[in-house]
Amino acid sequence: MEILELDRGVTLAWCALEGETGHDAGVRLLAELYRRKTGMDLPPISRADRGKPYFPGDPLHFSISHTPLHAFCALSPAPIGIDAEETARIVRPNLADKILSPSERQQYDASPDKHRTLLTFWVLKEAAAKLSGEGLRGYPNHTDFTLPDPRVRELGGCFVAILEE
Repeated sequence: MEILELDRGVTLAWCALEGETGHDAGVRLLAELYRRKTGMDLPPISRADRGKPYFPGDPLHFSISHTPLHAFCALSPAPIGIDAEETARIVRPNLADKILSPSERQQYDASPDKHRTLLTFWVLKEAAAKLSGEGLRGYPNHTDFTLPDPRVRELGGCFVAILEE
């Protein structure tokens, strides 16, 4: 497990999956972050109407993401969304037609590394959907992200986007 203290009280943890599911590893990371931040065990987790997990009556917010090989968790005093994708993940280029807004498509078309650009936009879009609590509905082509975006970093062979309110 690796842990980073980020700006504005955000703590990020990640690990390689070694015999456990991404969900189980994510909850384990969350429990460790919560214990470090509060000195207490992980409280019960509830879900909002559209499925966003939260701690009832607790001021802390969290988001979990996992890939086939890694799990990530962010704990924050403000609403947060995180998404991760393996940098080596194969994506079909025609996905760009479905998920990119016109301004994002212009950036994609001008990019010398279309694979990296498409995955970067994808993690931003997923993190935004988790932050809002709306989840992905249809194709997320209504965003207007600009690259490079400092909220996306490479960690453990993954692109990781962390968005906060």
